Amino acid sequence: MNVDQTVSTFIDFFVERGHRRITGSSLIPPPGDPVLFTTSGMHPLIPYLEGRPHPLGSRLVNLQRCLRTTDLEEVGDPTHLTVFEMLGSWSLGDYDHQQSLRWGYELLRDGFGIPRDRLHVTVFGGDGQVGQDTPSLETWSELGVPVELTGDDNWWSNGPTGPCGPDSEIFVWTGEGPPQGTPTGDERWVEVWNHVLMSYRRHEDGSLEPLPQRNIDTGMGLERILTVLQGKDSVFGIDVFEPWTRGVSQLWELDRDSHRVVVDHLRSSTMIVDDGVTPSSTGRGYVLRRLVRRVLTTLWRDDSTRTLSDLPTPLRRDVLLEEEQRFVGLLERGRKVRSRFGERLTEEDYDYLHQTHGLPRELVDLLS
Repeated sequence: MNVDQTVSTFIDFFVERGHRRITGSSLIPPPGDPVLFTTSGMHPLIPYLEGRPHPLGSRLVNLQRCLRTTDLEEVGDPTHLTVFEMLGSWSLGDYDHQQSLRWGYELLRDGFGIPRDRLHVTVFGGDGQVGQDTPSLETWSELGVPVELTGDDNWWSNGPTGPCGPDSEIFVWTGEGPPQGTPTGDERWVEVWNHVLMSYRRHEDGSLEPLPQRNIDTGMGLERILTVLQGKDSVFGIDVFEPWTRGVSQLWELDRDSHRVVVDHLRSSTMIVDDGVTPSSTGRGYVLRRLVRRVLTTLWRDDSTRTLSDLPTPLRRDVLLEEEQRFVGLLERGRKVRSRFGERLTEEDYDYLHQTHGLPRELVDLLS
């Protein structure tokens, strides 16, 4: 099943059940939003999750492009990406959580052809403020899907304050042979879908207030479900990444993890640029600058002659080439500064070079 078929299967399933498709938002939130980038499918819907009526009704579905910088250090493993897409469905005070779980199981089994014995879920086991999510536990048990109870791992929020609630995370077995273990103990269980019962608002003092309406917020990672459906060992093997993986492989010989970092960061950078962001020292521009310079640092680790101008025209952006030239200038200045220090640097040296000369640790190591 290719990417278009996968999206259509998800969207059509929920449209047939009374949901209206809404247009995905830009990676750049509207003015006044304190968040740098759209980080989840529910992000643009927060006013409606808090009670405002949505013009298209109480059942919604969409595909949303998202960006998260919290997982940058994990990019290169089989599942994490900087920019990714989320298939989402929502009930704004309409049907209950149990219905959402039943539909979720039906779509995975009948729409995507994933057998029950390859599924496992985790459910909120309760804490000092909220009790165990017994309705979800009972629903999954009725469906015959094994359940593991956890704590904070099954409590969803979009930050320290705001809408939140218990969730059911659905995992698919990706290993060879019969499934074994549980999601918290075996990485071959890969999370593909999260069903959140968004029923609380957390305040700054940590207290929880029930929302005026109980909402359902589900998010399925498009790249992750494609990895499962296409039988790949990582998100970098799916059809969405083929132009990038092929282009980078033809240009530069890199080890697996470096190849994945370069592919992810280049792809993410072009998407950010295409949404109107330019490199800078603050805000969104700094995120873009960090991605580009991480690509260059990775490329130059083995060969300093590598350049982004080698990229084929469809993958190239002038903004990124200009940032490369700025980085080259910083490198030249950095070599002069680095030469004043001994062979081995202390933590104080690294801190001085970063704070005074703007040389991050990874760049200093490149100059050593």
